[in-house]
Amino acid sequence: IGVGGKGRSDVVGVASENIVALCDVDEHRGADSFRRFPRVKRYKDFRIMLEKEKNLDAVTVSTPDHTHAVAAMMAIKLGKHVFCQKPLAHSIYEVRALGQAARKHKVSTQMGIQGHSNDGLRKLREWIEAGVIGTVREVHYWTNRPIWPQGIERPLEQYHLPKYLDWDLWLGPAPERAYHPAYHPFKWRGWWDFGTGALGDIGCHAMDAAFWILDLRNPRRVAAERTPVNSETAPLTSRVTYHFPALPNRPEVKVVWRDGSLMPTRPEELGEGRALPGGNSGQLFIGDKGKIAADIYCRDPKLIPESRHLQLLANSPDEKYPRSPGVYKEWIRACKGGKPAGANFPDYASPLTEMVLLGNLAVRTGEIIEWDASKGRVTNISRPNQYIRHSYRNGWNLS
Repeated sequence: IGVGGKGRSDVVGVASENIVALCDVDEHRGADSFRRFPRVKRYKDFRIMLEKEKNLDAVTVSTPDHTHAVAAMMAIKLGKHVFCQKPLAHSIYEVRALGQAARKHKVSTQMGIQGHSNDGLRKLREWIEAGVIGTVREVHYWTNRPIWPQGIERPLEQYHLPKYLDWDLWLGPAPERAYHPAYHPFKWRGWWDFGTGALGDIGCHAMDAAFWILDLRNPRRVAAERTPVNSETAPLTSRVTYHFPALPNRPEVKVVWRDGSLMPTRPEELGEGRALPGGNSGQLFIGDKGKIAADIYCRDPKLIPESRHLQLLANSPDEKYPRSPGVYKEWIRACKGGKPAGANFPDYASPLTEMVLLGNLAVRTGEIIEWDASKGRVTNISRPNQYIRHSYRNGWNLS
């Protein structure tokens, strides 16, 4: 479901299996996948595909964010295993609903965060648990996203609808509006009706490592600073600070997210002329005995300064966590009766995405957010309900 853009590589990722049907609302965007599998049935509407293809075992969902939940939920309720791109869904309500449904229907699920299957993630956890940088109390993220327009109002120009695009199906559950190339392709990420901004795009990748290693579920407080906002698009730049309460095995943790090419304070230990690992998009763990930096996907974490990293490589902790065969192979193995995939919906993808999207709640309201995870609600302010649970157009819902 969605076989152009990122969907193209997701189809390739599961091409070891029997591809039965391909679905895309845009014939041009889906063309490469259609050519790769010329004998496979084609659909534009995933609802029709799921109704007709009774023997499907599993589906991938690689659509814009606003369609993730309705597509994944329909598949789950039909007993299909689901691989869904990040962020898991468009709202906190949808995130929770998908996690609960996947558990209820006992299907195998995986969210598309390839970094969670990287060796570097496991290596980083082994280092931190071995005390290489001592106790971690701060984690910082930075990204060059958005690399699409944000901080803009709805366009007023009129455009002819391309013949190869079914705009009504592309809108899906979102409120009706006229087609404009400001939304599709790719630029939809910045529009609140369709995407989740820079934080939604990269946050599930970037925050994955700290979420797993430090158990960063259920922040107590989230606050945001940002450039001017409007009701249509995410801001050009934001800095979001999460505060996580202490757990029995760790102290309180502060997490700072930066987008719009904001950078953290340069660590003194880095050394003159050396760039942070990850360049314009990365992560930095700060312990009381040292610092570790990595790129967004945690592919090659490095202890800084370099001299300490070289010493660590010469005497690295033993491997403690099994290495992954890859994000797609993990899921396929789970579909065939193996152990659950690492980023499955109920145990991992749902709470990770909820944590990320709480940052957007702070960005959009401009208020400090105090969150009661047990009740799924903000406790300190009244907030627009549509920021947590939005409405759907007729014909598109989670029921």
